[in-house]
Amino acid sequence: MDDWRWMSAADLGRGIAAGQIDPVDLTETYLAAIDAHEYRDRIYARVTYDRARAEAAGASARAKTGQRRGPLDGVPVSWKDLFDTTGIATEAGTKLLEGRVPDRDAKVLADATAAGLVCLGKTHMSEIAFSGLGLNPITATSPNVNDPNVVPGGSSSGAAASVAFGLAAAGIGTDTGGSVRIPSAWNDLVGFKTTHGRLPLDGVVPLCLSFDTIGPLCRSVEDANLLFAALDGGKAIDLNGVSLAGARLMVLDSVVFDNIRDAPARAFDSAVKQLQQAGAQVIRKPFRALQKAFDVGGPLFAADSYGYWRDLVEAHPEKMFPQILERIRGGRDVSGVDFVAGWNVIHEVRKAYADVTAGFDAVIMPTAPIMPPNAERLLHDDAYYKAENLLALRNTRVANLMGTCGLTLPTDTPSCGFMLNGPAGGEAALLRLGAAVEAALT
Repeated sequence: MDDWRWMSAADLGRGIAAGQIDPVDLTETYLAAIDAHEYRDRIYARVTYDRARAEAAGASARAKTGQRRGPLDGVPVSWKDLFDTTGIATEAGTKLLEGRVPDRDAKVLADATAAGLVCLGKTHMSEIAFSGLGLNPITATSPNVNDPNVVPGGSSSGAAASVAFGLAAAGIGTDTGGSVRIPSAWNDLVGFKTTHGRLPLDGVVPLCLSFDTIGPLCRSVEDANLLFAALDGGKAIDLNGVSLAGARLMVLDSVVFDNIRDAPARAFDSAVKQLQQAGAQVIRKPFRALQKAFDVGGPLFAADSYGYWRDLVEAHPEKMFPQILERIRGGRDVSGVDFVAGWNVIHEVRKAYADVTAGFDAVIMPTAPIMPPNAERLLHDDAYYKAENLLALRNTRVANLMGTCGLTLPTDTPSCGFMLNGPAGGEAALLRLGAAVEAALT
């Protein structure tokens, strides 16, 4: 049964359908593993034993009577601690929301439950989701599967760790500037960022309403596809017959390659060669206008976030991690005029980006230009924290700023992800392309 912990969500679903895996036994396997794990309290903020067992029992009964609700009915997953759960604390990694207990599930959680997914619990995260590093001295810093001395990536840090350490079949997270894709990349997982507005944010504690998105952290593109369908309340995309033959991929020749470290650069170059051998055309094109979006993006993120969190933050600033407090307070002095002007720039650059990327199946780049930083140094070196946090999120922010969807896949180098960005609303095509890329890189 312990082998179940390392299977993909899709394979677990197939095992349930074939009568080889009982959802009750599967859920108990995960719950026992969580309780016995040395990092239990650094990964899970709360384990939802009663809910998980009740949902597993329902899935088991449906499986025995041929009434399964979908391919993942009975598969246990974790949820980032900003998705509301009925009667269970949802605190978004901050003491500002300590004791907050919602009276209904987030919309995507309700839809996933309707599809038969089993909720194992709530995972730790960067405070209020405002960091790509995953360092959180206020609640807990989750571990990195490749190195105990480095951070896991954020803000969906516990979501990634729950999967990487075999304590959930998949994790559900959010991505505002890279918070699904960075922890996925640094823990050798698949991470899928959906287009802003594609999945409902009802019942999700916001960081930045203009940029927040939802997506899975998982073991395969097939898993990402099935989880996306469950979150969306719809049907999965057909991934049969995928191929890279004739695929056109654009290397974004821009700021995303500035100051890139050796390991991510080598991993990206190696992946590109593998894709070319599989039949893809890879073309490098410049897009220097992207820098304009980066120049205005920081104030837009901060102002949007501060607009929501201001009263809570200023009532008890002493409760916050100073790095996060300073970052969100950066939105205090952004004027309404500057906010509007900044969004005008974003819209202008998005149009130019759509023009330059037209005719390509995806835009590709390293998921992160750096490796996971040292956790202890981040706590005590202010300049190091600021520099590494900005670099960690730089490449992933392209999709958020340009309003597109994105997918990160593991490479043959630990903690080095390969990222593909599709057009806004292009989830179906991106998942099919991602499945072909995954096959070429495996």
